[in-house]
Amino acid sequence: MMEKGALDVVVVGGGNAALCAALSAREHGANVLVLERAPKDQRGGNSAFTEGSFRMVHSGLKDVIKIVPDLSKEEIARTDFGEYTAEQYLDDLGRITQYYIDPDLAEIIVRTSTDTVHWIREKGVRFLPFYGLYAHRDKGRSKFFGGVVVCAAGGGRALVEAEHSAAEKRGIVIRYGAQVTGLVRGRSGVEGVRVIVDGVEEEVRARAVVLACGGFEANREWRTRYLGPGWDLAKVRGSRFNTGDGIRMALDIGAQPYGQWSGCHSVSWERYAPDFGDSSAPLGGYRHGYAYSIMINSEGKRFLDEGADFRNYTYAKYGRIVLQQPGSYAWQVFDSQVTHLLMNEYRIKGATKAQANTLEELADRMGDVDRAQFLSTVREYNAAVKRDVQFDPSIKDGRRTVGLEIDKSNWANPIEVPPFEAYSVGCGITFTFGGLKIDTTAHVLDISDTPLPGLFAAGELVGGIFYFNYPGSSGLMAGAVFGRIAGREAASFAKAR
Repeated sequence: MMEKGALDVVVVGGGNAALCAALSAREHGANVLVLERAPKDQRGGNSAFTEGSFRMVHSGLKDVIKIVPDLSKEEIARTDFGEYTAEQYLDDLGRITQYYIDPDLAEIIVRTSTDTVHWIREKGVRFLPFYGLYAHRDKGRSKFFGGVVVCAAGGGRALVEAEHSAAEKRGIVIRYGAQVTGLVRGRSGVEGVRVIVDGVEEEVRARAVVLACGGFEANREWRTRYLGPGWDLAKVRGSRFNTGDGIRMALDIGAQPYGQWSGCHSVSWERYAPDFGDSSAPLGGYRHGYAYSIMINSEGKRFLDEGADFRNYTYAKYGRIVLQQPGSYAWQVFDSQVTHLLMNEYRIKGATKAQANTLEELADRMGDVDRAQFLSTVREYNAAVKRDVQFDPSIKDGRRTVGLEIDKSNWANPIEVPPFEAYSVGCGITFTFGGLKIDTTAHVLDISDTPLPGLFAAGELVGGIFYFNYPGSSGLMAGAVFGRIAGREAASFAKAR
């Protein structure tokens, strides 16, 4: 029997998935405590480091305007939102993960995506059209591509601040600097957590526990153990507090490890970025214009297809490939025909950049590439470009190279018009793909696929969703979907206990 006076639901974590779980549990009548390891000024987990965008099913303006009701007439007139069907979403999740994704979890994400965004909006999060990374100007209109059309106003930091504010307004207690170290088990299952606050360990009893405290990307030892040699050198894009504690404590009581433990979301990131992210400038390390570049390693060679697909379908796997290069770095090389397409992160202070009016001088200023091979690579690339195909960044334009060892499939412009620019990148890790197995009610399962009574999970510590790669903006969506489910199911479990 659970002791009298115990909490209904404890949520471990402080990001989007955790707050969705807390809000959902409260909505279903539970009293809720949130335990956030970070101090208050660093709350929000990895969610605070995102752009706050959500990949959801939509059929164009009629759906978008319900989420962004303050769209102006001018915005409506100059925007083509396109559409993104459930079938397209499922196809993207399958294709991008090489069809390893758990099909039941994929169905839940896709079929409830739009309703979940509406639900978040009802809690006080304001949304805007996500112009920029997912839209290009085309004949005077902004044309969206790739399935992502909305983001939280103010980005990820504003998203989690709004969710925290909503939680506080609803009487949800949030304790900061609270490091949960273990789960309390009783005769009927999980009955609370052990937590250290100000150096003192205590037990918090609860009828249900939701783990939503991220993966293990900020744990150098685990990165090297599970992702492989060299991953201790990767930069952490987000929170320093995501060290795998939630995963470990669930495994300690028999939870089933699931998903791709050797996989992660990793991007081309500023080569000399700090070890951990800065939530006041969360996008400063991005170098996502590579589709308009050629990427060169220290040997002066190209090593991947920069134009294989839209950025949001390739960026989360290219960090790993950069890490695998000699010295674990590369250069993105552009000429003046495309530099106007680069986002602001290329212009901020701290970018490792070389600029010159000749390719020979550029090679000298880059300094750490094989000069002769670099010049040869550029000559061969330029000669292989199909110049009779029109360049169009709003579509996969088929402007490609022909005959190279690694051809560029789209957006292949010759590197020939000065001034030339090169930006040095390393690997930035966002989150890890391996984690805990859950069912469609967000219940954590043991090794025999039996639910562990009283234990639920959501967010980046859930395994089985992403493998090898990641469709942009599906992480926040998955976290919100299963956070909402976990909170609802935890509240129901607590009431029945």
